[in-house]
Amino acid sequence: MNLAVLDSDNPTFPHPSTALQDPDGLLAVGGNLEPETLMAAYRRGIFPWYQDEDPLLWWSPRERCVIRPDHFHISTSLRRQLRQARYQVTSDKAFFEVITACAEPRGDGGTWITSEMIDAYNRLHECGKAHSVEVWDGDQLVGGIYGIHVGGIFCGESMFSKVSNGSKIAIAHLLRWMNAEGLEMLDCQLTNPHLTSLGSEMMPRDKFLQCLSAANAVQGSWTFNDQPSRPWTKD
Repeated sequence: MNLAVLDSDNPTFPHPSTALQDPDGLLAVGGNLEPETLMAAYRRGIFPWYQDEDPLLWWSPRERCVIRPDHFHISTSLRRQLRQARYQVTSDKAFFEVITACAEPRGDGGTWITSEMIDAYNRLHECGKAHSVEVWDGDQLVGGIYGIHVGGIFCGESMFSKVSNGSKIAIAHLLRWMNAEGLEMLDCQLTNPHLTSLGSEMMPRDKFLQCLSAANAVQGSWTFNDQPSRPWTKD
């Protein structure tokens, strides 16, 4: 099966089922990162992932890592932190700062969130499609997550922590809001031990695309407005 090459001005994505098996999920190369292109990709279960030295690559793996809001695992230490309410949680107050923090090099010294990606998702945020959840210790940003809201699904892109459980606090508040609003799942794209510890599951691509198709029909707006004073119970 040949890799699809997208037109840079008018990219048209092939069906995700045509993605390569090796490397798993590689679907297409080329195109652009305009807001319309990114939203067309996410609505089809496709996401960009590449590094500075790579061309623009698009992916849809055979299995998708997702977290259902009612399956989120809250550890004892995390629940204690949530009940203490030491940190303030907001949304869309510092999108650029969150994505910039997510782009900082990790243990291997590299990052896939290039300056081009930061600019593209910042434009998507300005269009009201990309959102962030921030965790604050006073006026210091200590954790967060950003991603794309697609009807009944939130497509998480990346998260960061500067304190213990910083990103988990952001995810916990995000998933509590999603549960209250009836959103079906948090799309985490690729699995890792951190996500597994939070209660993630692997979903076959066909099933994920079925869920995504239904989610695209949901007419929901971004109303995240978590109140720091609201007590955290066993929900």
